[in-house]
Amino acid sequence: MAEVFKVHVEGLAELETKLRELPDATAKNVLRRVARKRLEPVAQRARELAPVQLGKLRDSIGVSTKLTRRQRSKNQKFSIDDIEVYVGAGALPQAHMQEFGTVHNGPHPFLRPAWDAEKDKVLAGLKDDLWAEIEKAAKRIARKAAKAAAEAGD
Repeated sequence: MAEVFKVHVEGLAELETKLRELPDATAKNVLRRVARKRLEPVAQRARELAPVQLGKLRDSIGVSTKLTRRQRSKNQKFSIDDIEVYVGAGALPQAHMQEFGTVHNGPHPFLRPAWDAEKDKVLAGLKDDLWAEIEKAAKRIARKAAKAAAEAGD
């Protein structure tokens, strides 16, 4: 079974305060955008490390907020308020067999080494990316409010 990593970053109290000032859906979208951006290098490294026969495994690796039906049935949601972003292979039966091996074939890990190589970079720019996305979202909200006020005043 695949490993699940829950990342909790501390020391970002100001960011959390600003996120809570945004509407819930906007705050979650901000977090998803930043997570996708930060996890893309992990996916890229995994694509580079994935064994290639036909290229289906390599080409299926990506970053997403969606799981297959089977993956959803096995997934334990942490909290309704949490956002979950996944990096890994698509719905291919051979993905976990390549990563962990079988009775007949040894393992050819590609995802775990990709995470190990990129995890520090994932967390390194998280704060700056979050600030930038929060500022963009706040500006969008302010523009929409100003437009709505202008239209109401007409």
